[in-house]
Amino acid sequence: MGDISEHLQRGVAYKQEGRYEEALAELSAVISEDGCCAEAYWQLGLVYGFTGMFEESLEALKQAVSLKPESVEIRNDLAMTYAMLGMYDEAKAEFLAVLEIDPSNERARRELVYF
Repeated sequence: MGDISEHLQRGVAYKQEGRYEEALAELSAVISEDGCCAEAYWQLGLVYGFTGMFEESLEALKQAVSLKPESVEIRNDLAMTYAMLGMYDEAKAEFLAVLEIDPSNERARRELVYF
């Protein structure tokens, strides 16, 4: 498990530094070792979004949500990605799911006014 967490930490660090190619390599290594790591799919989805790979971004974020449906952070990022791509019904559904989990979630409340 040490290798997996190290890959994940490096992948997140690379993402934050804007080193997306390295981030993709590290996060893909995590998923190769542990296909059930929601955090890796989430971070991978964000990196894909940052690099314009929107279809891949949605798939990774949906996989992260399926692995960790209670995560409001992942659901909010999925909803924002849907909204950015003009998929407003899907975005609204995700924001509403966030509010079912956390009725006081400010990000979801703020974004829902647009739908």
